[in-house]
Amino acid sequence: MAEAVPHSPWRIEMGATLRLAVPLAAANLMQMLVYAIDVIFVARLGETALAASSLSISLFGLMMWCFSGLTGACAPLIAAELGRRAHAMREVRRSVRMALWLAVLSGLLGMAVAANGEQILLLSGQDPEVARLAGGFLSVLLWAMIPMILSNVLRTFVSALGRPIFATAITALAIGVNALGNWVFVFGNLGAPALGLEGSALSSILTALAMLAAYVVAIQRDRRLRRYRIFGRWWRPEWTRLREIMLIGTPITLTILAEAGLFSGAAFLMGLIGPAQLAGHTVALQVAALAFQVPFGLGQAATIRVGYHFGAGDRAAAGRAGWAALVLSVSFMAITASAMLLAPHAILALYVDPAAPQNAAMVAFAVQYMVIAAAFQLFDGVQAVAAGALRGLQDTRVPMAIALFGYWVPGLGTSVGLGFFTALSGIGIWLGLAAGLVVVAGLLLWRWHARERLGLFGA
Repeated sequence: MAEAVPHSPWRIEMGATLRLAVPLAAANLMQMLVYAIDVIFVARLGETALAASSLSISLFGLMMWCFSGLTGACAPLIAAELGRRAHAMREVRRSVRMALWLAVLSGLLGMAVAANGEQILLLSGQDPEVARLAGGFLSVLLWAMIPMILSNVLRTFVSALGRPIFATAITALAIGVNALGNWVFVFGNLGAPALGLEGSALSSILTALAMLAAYVVAIQRDRRLRRYRIFGRWWRPEWTRLREIMLIGTPITLTILAEAGLFSGAAFLMGLIGPAQLAGHTVALQVAALAFQVPFGLGQAATIRVGYHFGAGDRAAAGRAGWAALVLSVSFMAITASAMLLAPHAILALYVDPAAPQNAAMVAFAVQYMVIAAAFQLFDGVQAVAAGALRGLQDTRVPMAIALFGYWVPGLGTSVGLGFFTALSGIGIWLGLAAGLVVVAGLLLWRWHARERLGLFGA
């Protein structure tokens, strides 16, 4: 009888990465749909309400992204502990507990910023009426911040423990809750008062609480997860572990700010060129952001897989985990890049009517920008996964410096130079976005390749 041929280590790692990444990427995509539901309902209230909602969600979303990066730094710590010892319950519990503490502390800071949203928007030069509406919207929405960040910590925990499907299912639940909440409170259905814009914010609070409750229930009902008793003695401090999370997470937060600053700044620069260019930019960027959710999920998976092997002291396996995620990311982004080049109008039809005469200028600009987006898709996928793999090695400070330099010097510098001092205009701004991504991706990839020489794996 022929002996069974063992699976190659690469095949095993690819499978493990995909089992983590697919549900995480699906959850990321569905999270975008959760936000899109708010836009769909608020758009019916008029342009001013939509503008107020968009500005509010931009500010709130940036803080959420940053604080999720800060608290999500518990992922490589949890993975490393599990790699060192399969049932490191006490160590994992400490990491999760301090991440939950940090979620509350950072959430309180975010709430204070949101409470002053009107003043912040006025200082940025926004229309006073839009700023007033946005301030009212944020004064309600701010109560969703802490439960949202807590949910992100629990999502990290269940994913690191091999239950990423919970993140997918709970995000799907959030879509239904948010749609129902908007329908009830924005327009006053089922006997509820019609609260308009504030009704959408109230729906977001209920959605955040529903997600948090769902994670708690899922963890308590799952036999493996329940054994870690992460909610036990939640009041007990672990200052050393809190410091470790902050040392890893603060550079991640600054990295997020660097990238967000470039892309937010590009929208501002595009607005100085013209409204049609800005509209085309917005739609094209939405397409790119949608495609990015898959490598983002692969990057999250790479952090966990590399972190696990890092904790186990298996250098070869850690290397395979990082390279496997990179190969999967580049392969996927090659497909999306091809779609952007070959069928741009079909993709744009998901957002606007390309055949409508009033959309002609916007669509023309969006198609031009999507050509450049297709070119930088591969680099966007590389930087997301390389950053995730390096986080698995708990290496975040130098990647932060790379992001600050790459996005703000060649990135923003090229956007300003080509956008305003050449005839390229909006295309020049997008070439700047591409330049930033190429530089960051190249430097992060080099750092991952040179990890042994740089001593990133430790002694």
